[in-house]
Amino acid sequence: MSFKRINSLASKREPFLFISDFEAKNIEVIPLNELESEDIEFTIDANYIASAHPHRLRLRAIDFIEYKKKFEYVIEKIKAGETYLLNLTQETPLEKNLSLKEMYTLANAHYKLRYKDEFICFSPETFIQIQGDTITTFPMKGTIDATVKNAKEKILADEKEMAEHVMIVDLLRNDLSIVAKEVQVEKFRYITKIEAGEKELLQVSSKISAKLPQNWHENLGDILKSLLPAGSISGTPKKSTLKIIKEIEGYERKFFSGVFGIYDGKSFDSGVMIRFIEKREEKFFYKSGGGITLDSSVESEYQEMLDKIYLP
Repeated sequence: MSFKRINSLASKREPFLFISDFEAKNIEVIPLNELESEDIEFTIDANYIASAHPHRLRLRAIDFIEYKKKFEYVIEKIKAGETYLLNLTQETPLEKNLSLKEMYTLANAHYKLRYKDEFICFSPETFIQIQGDTITTFPMKGTIDATVKNAKEKILADEKEMAEHVMIVDLLRNDLSIVAKEVQVEKFRYITKIEAGEKELLQVSSKISAKLPQNWHENLGDILKSLLPAGSISGTPKKSTLKIIKEIEGYERKFFSGVFGIYDGKSFDSGVMIRFIEKREEKFFYKSGGGITLDSSVESEYQEMLDKIYLP
């Protein structure tokens, strides 16, 4: 019913907030004129100005041996041909010293959301944008510490990172072709900078666009249903990879790696809910991870998972 409601609201050009969990089973569709700001806060701003803050997250990292067992399970599934790229994530307990609302206020990001007293996200990653009749997505795969010598050249020359990026670009090209025509990769593997707490990261992205039918407003719910879960945070092939994720991660992603976005009556902009903190029973958990391919190094992937735990 949620996707039908999106079709109905968008056909009437009524602005709304859309929030979906990872599996697109738990969905909120809230007309903006009904939004209670005390419960839900959000900003979507590609041109935000980052402001410095002193807060640093304190964490208790998942045991490396435990992570290694899960990593090796994924590698065996890749060797068996059941997946080629799988985004393996875990949750890391945090020491609580600020509220979700306080952390939301401090964080700097393109996509920010606080959902009641349950979770916050501060994501750099776009899911889809729709302007006019053009739909665009910006897959992000490949991260490196900006302080590494020749970081840009190293990340762009890394064969494992190249293979992972090519796979996710191919997956999202195929996803867009389900709902649109004239799919094209406008920019391939370009570098963006991300402020990651005390660190600065370089992130590799691509830009893929396609043309939607002129009546896309009336079918926006169907478009979202066809594209979820987000390919960049699941893997390929999507169906079998999702099955493996449920087998091996050992926890529920829930809204982590889901999607939230805004329809303003003319256009749609949405982000993948990564850089994510969940509150459960007065405890905080940061959910993070990275893409695993046959050429992945367990030490590098473990470190990448930890590097993504920060308050920007």
